[in-house]
Amino acid sequence: MQFSELLQYLLTGLTLGGIYALIALGFVTIYNVTGHINFTQGEFVMLGALITASLVKGGTGLWLAVAAAILLVGLFGALFERAVIYPARNSSVVTIIIITIGFSVAIRGGALLVWGTQSYPLPSFSSGESLQILGAALNTQSIWVLALSLLVVAALFVFFERTALGMALKACAINRLAARLMGISPQRMSLLCFTLSAMLGALAGIVITPITTATYDMGLMLGLKGFVAAVLGGLTSTTGAVVGGFLLGVLEALGAGLISSGYKDAISFLILLLVLLKKPSGLLGKPESKRV
Repeated sequence: MQFSELLQYLLTGLTLGGIYALIALGFVTIYNVTGHINFTQGEFVMLGALITASLVKGGTGLWLAVAAAILLVGLFGALFERAVIYPARNSSVVTIIIITIGFSVAIRGGALLVWGTQSYPLPSFSSGESLQILGAALNTQSIWVLALSLLVVAALFVFFERTALGMALKACAINRLAARLMGISPQRMSLLCFTLSAMLGALAGIVITPITTATYDMGLMLGLKGFVAAVLGGLTSTTGAVVGGFLLGVLEALGAGLISSGYKDAISFLILLLVLLKKPSGLLGKPESKRV
C-alpha cells in the first residue's frame, strides 16, 4: 500500500472523527450534569441537517439557515427536557434510557412524515479546490468539519473554565447537593445542558450534510457512533469525548480501507465491546466509586 493511500484514509478518518467528537460531546455534557444517557442525540443531528437543507432549498441564505437551524434544534432540546425528561427525573437510569430511545424512534417517524425518504443536499460552505497533502486530498468541506470541531472544543473549554454559568454546570456534575446548597439549580442546569447538547448535535449534522446529504434516518447510526466515541474516551471527560471521536473515526476509516467497507460499522461496535470489557470508564474517564 502506498503512503498517499494510507494518508488518505487518515484524513477521511479525521473528518469522520470531527463529527463523532461533536456528537460525543453532547452525550458527555448531559451525562456529566444529569447522569442520563440521551439516545435522542442522533435525532438532534438529523433535525439540524434537514432543517438547514430545507431552509436553503426554500431560498434562505446558507449562514442564516445554519444559525436558524441550530437555534431551533436547541429550542427543541429544551422542550424535550422540560416535557419528557424533567417529569421523569426521579426515575431509574434504565427508565430514562428507554424513554429517550422511544422518543428517538418517534422523532424519526415524524421526520419521515415531514421530509419523506429522499435525500436533501446542502452546498459546501466554501468553494475551491481540495487541499493536496503528500498525494492525499482533503476537500474544503472536510476542512470546515475539522476547523469547526476544534473551534467548538476550544469554545466549550472557555465556557466551562472561564464563565460563571459553565462553572455552575461543572458544580452540578461534581456534586448536585453541594451545588444546590450554593444556590445553583440542578433543574435549570439540566435544561441548559440539553439545550447545549441539542445545538452541538445540530451543528454536527449541518457540517456533514454537504458530504453525505441529509435523510430522515441519518441520526440513528451517527448517534450510535457518537455514543461509542463517548464511551471510548470516557463518559465523564469532555477531552475524552474529543479523543474518542477522532480515534474512532481514524480506526473506522483504516478498517474500511484496509479490510472492507462492509465492516465499517462492525468495527465501531467491536471497539465499544472491547472498551466495555477492558476499561469501562473509557480511555480518559475516571472510574466510578461508591461509598459502602
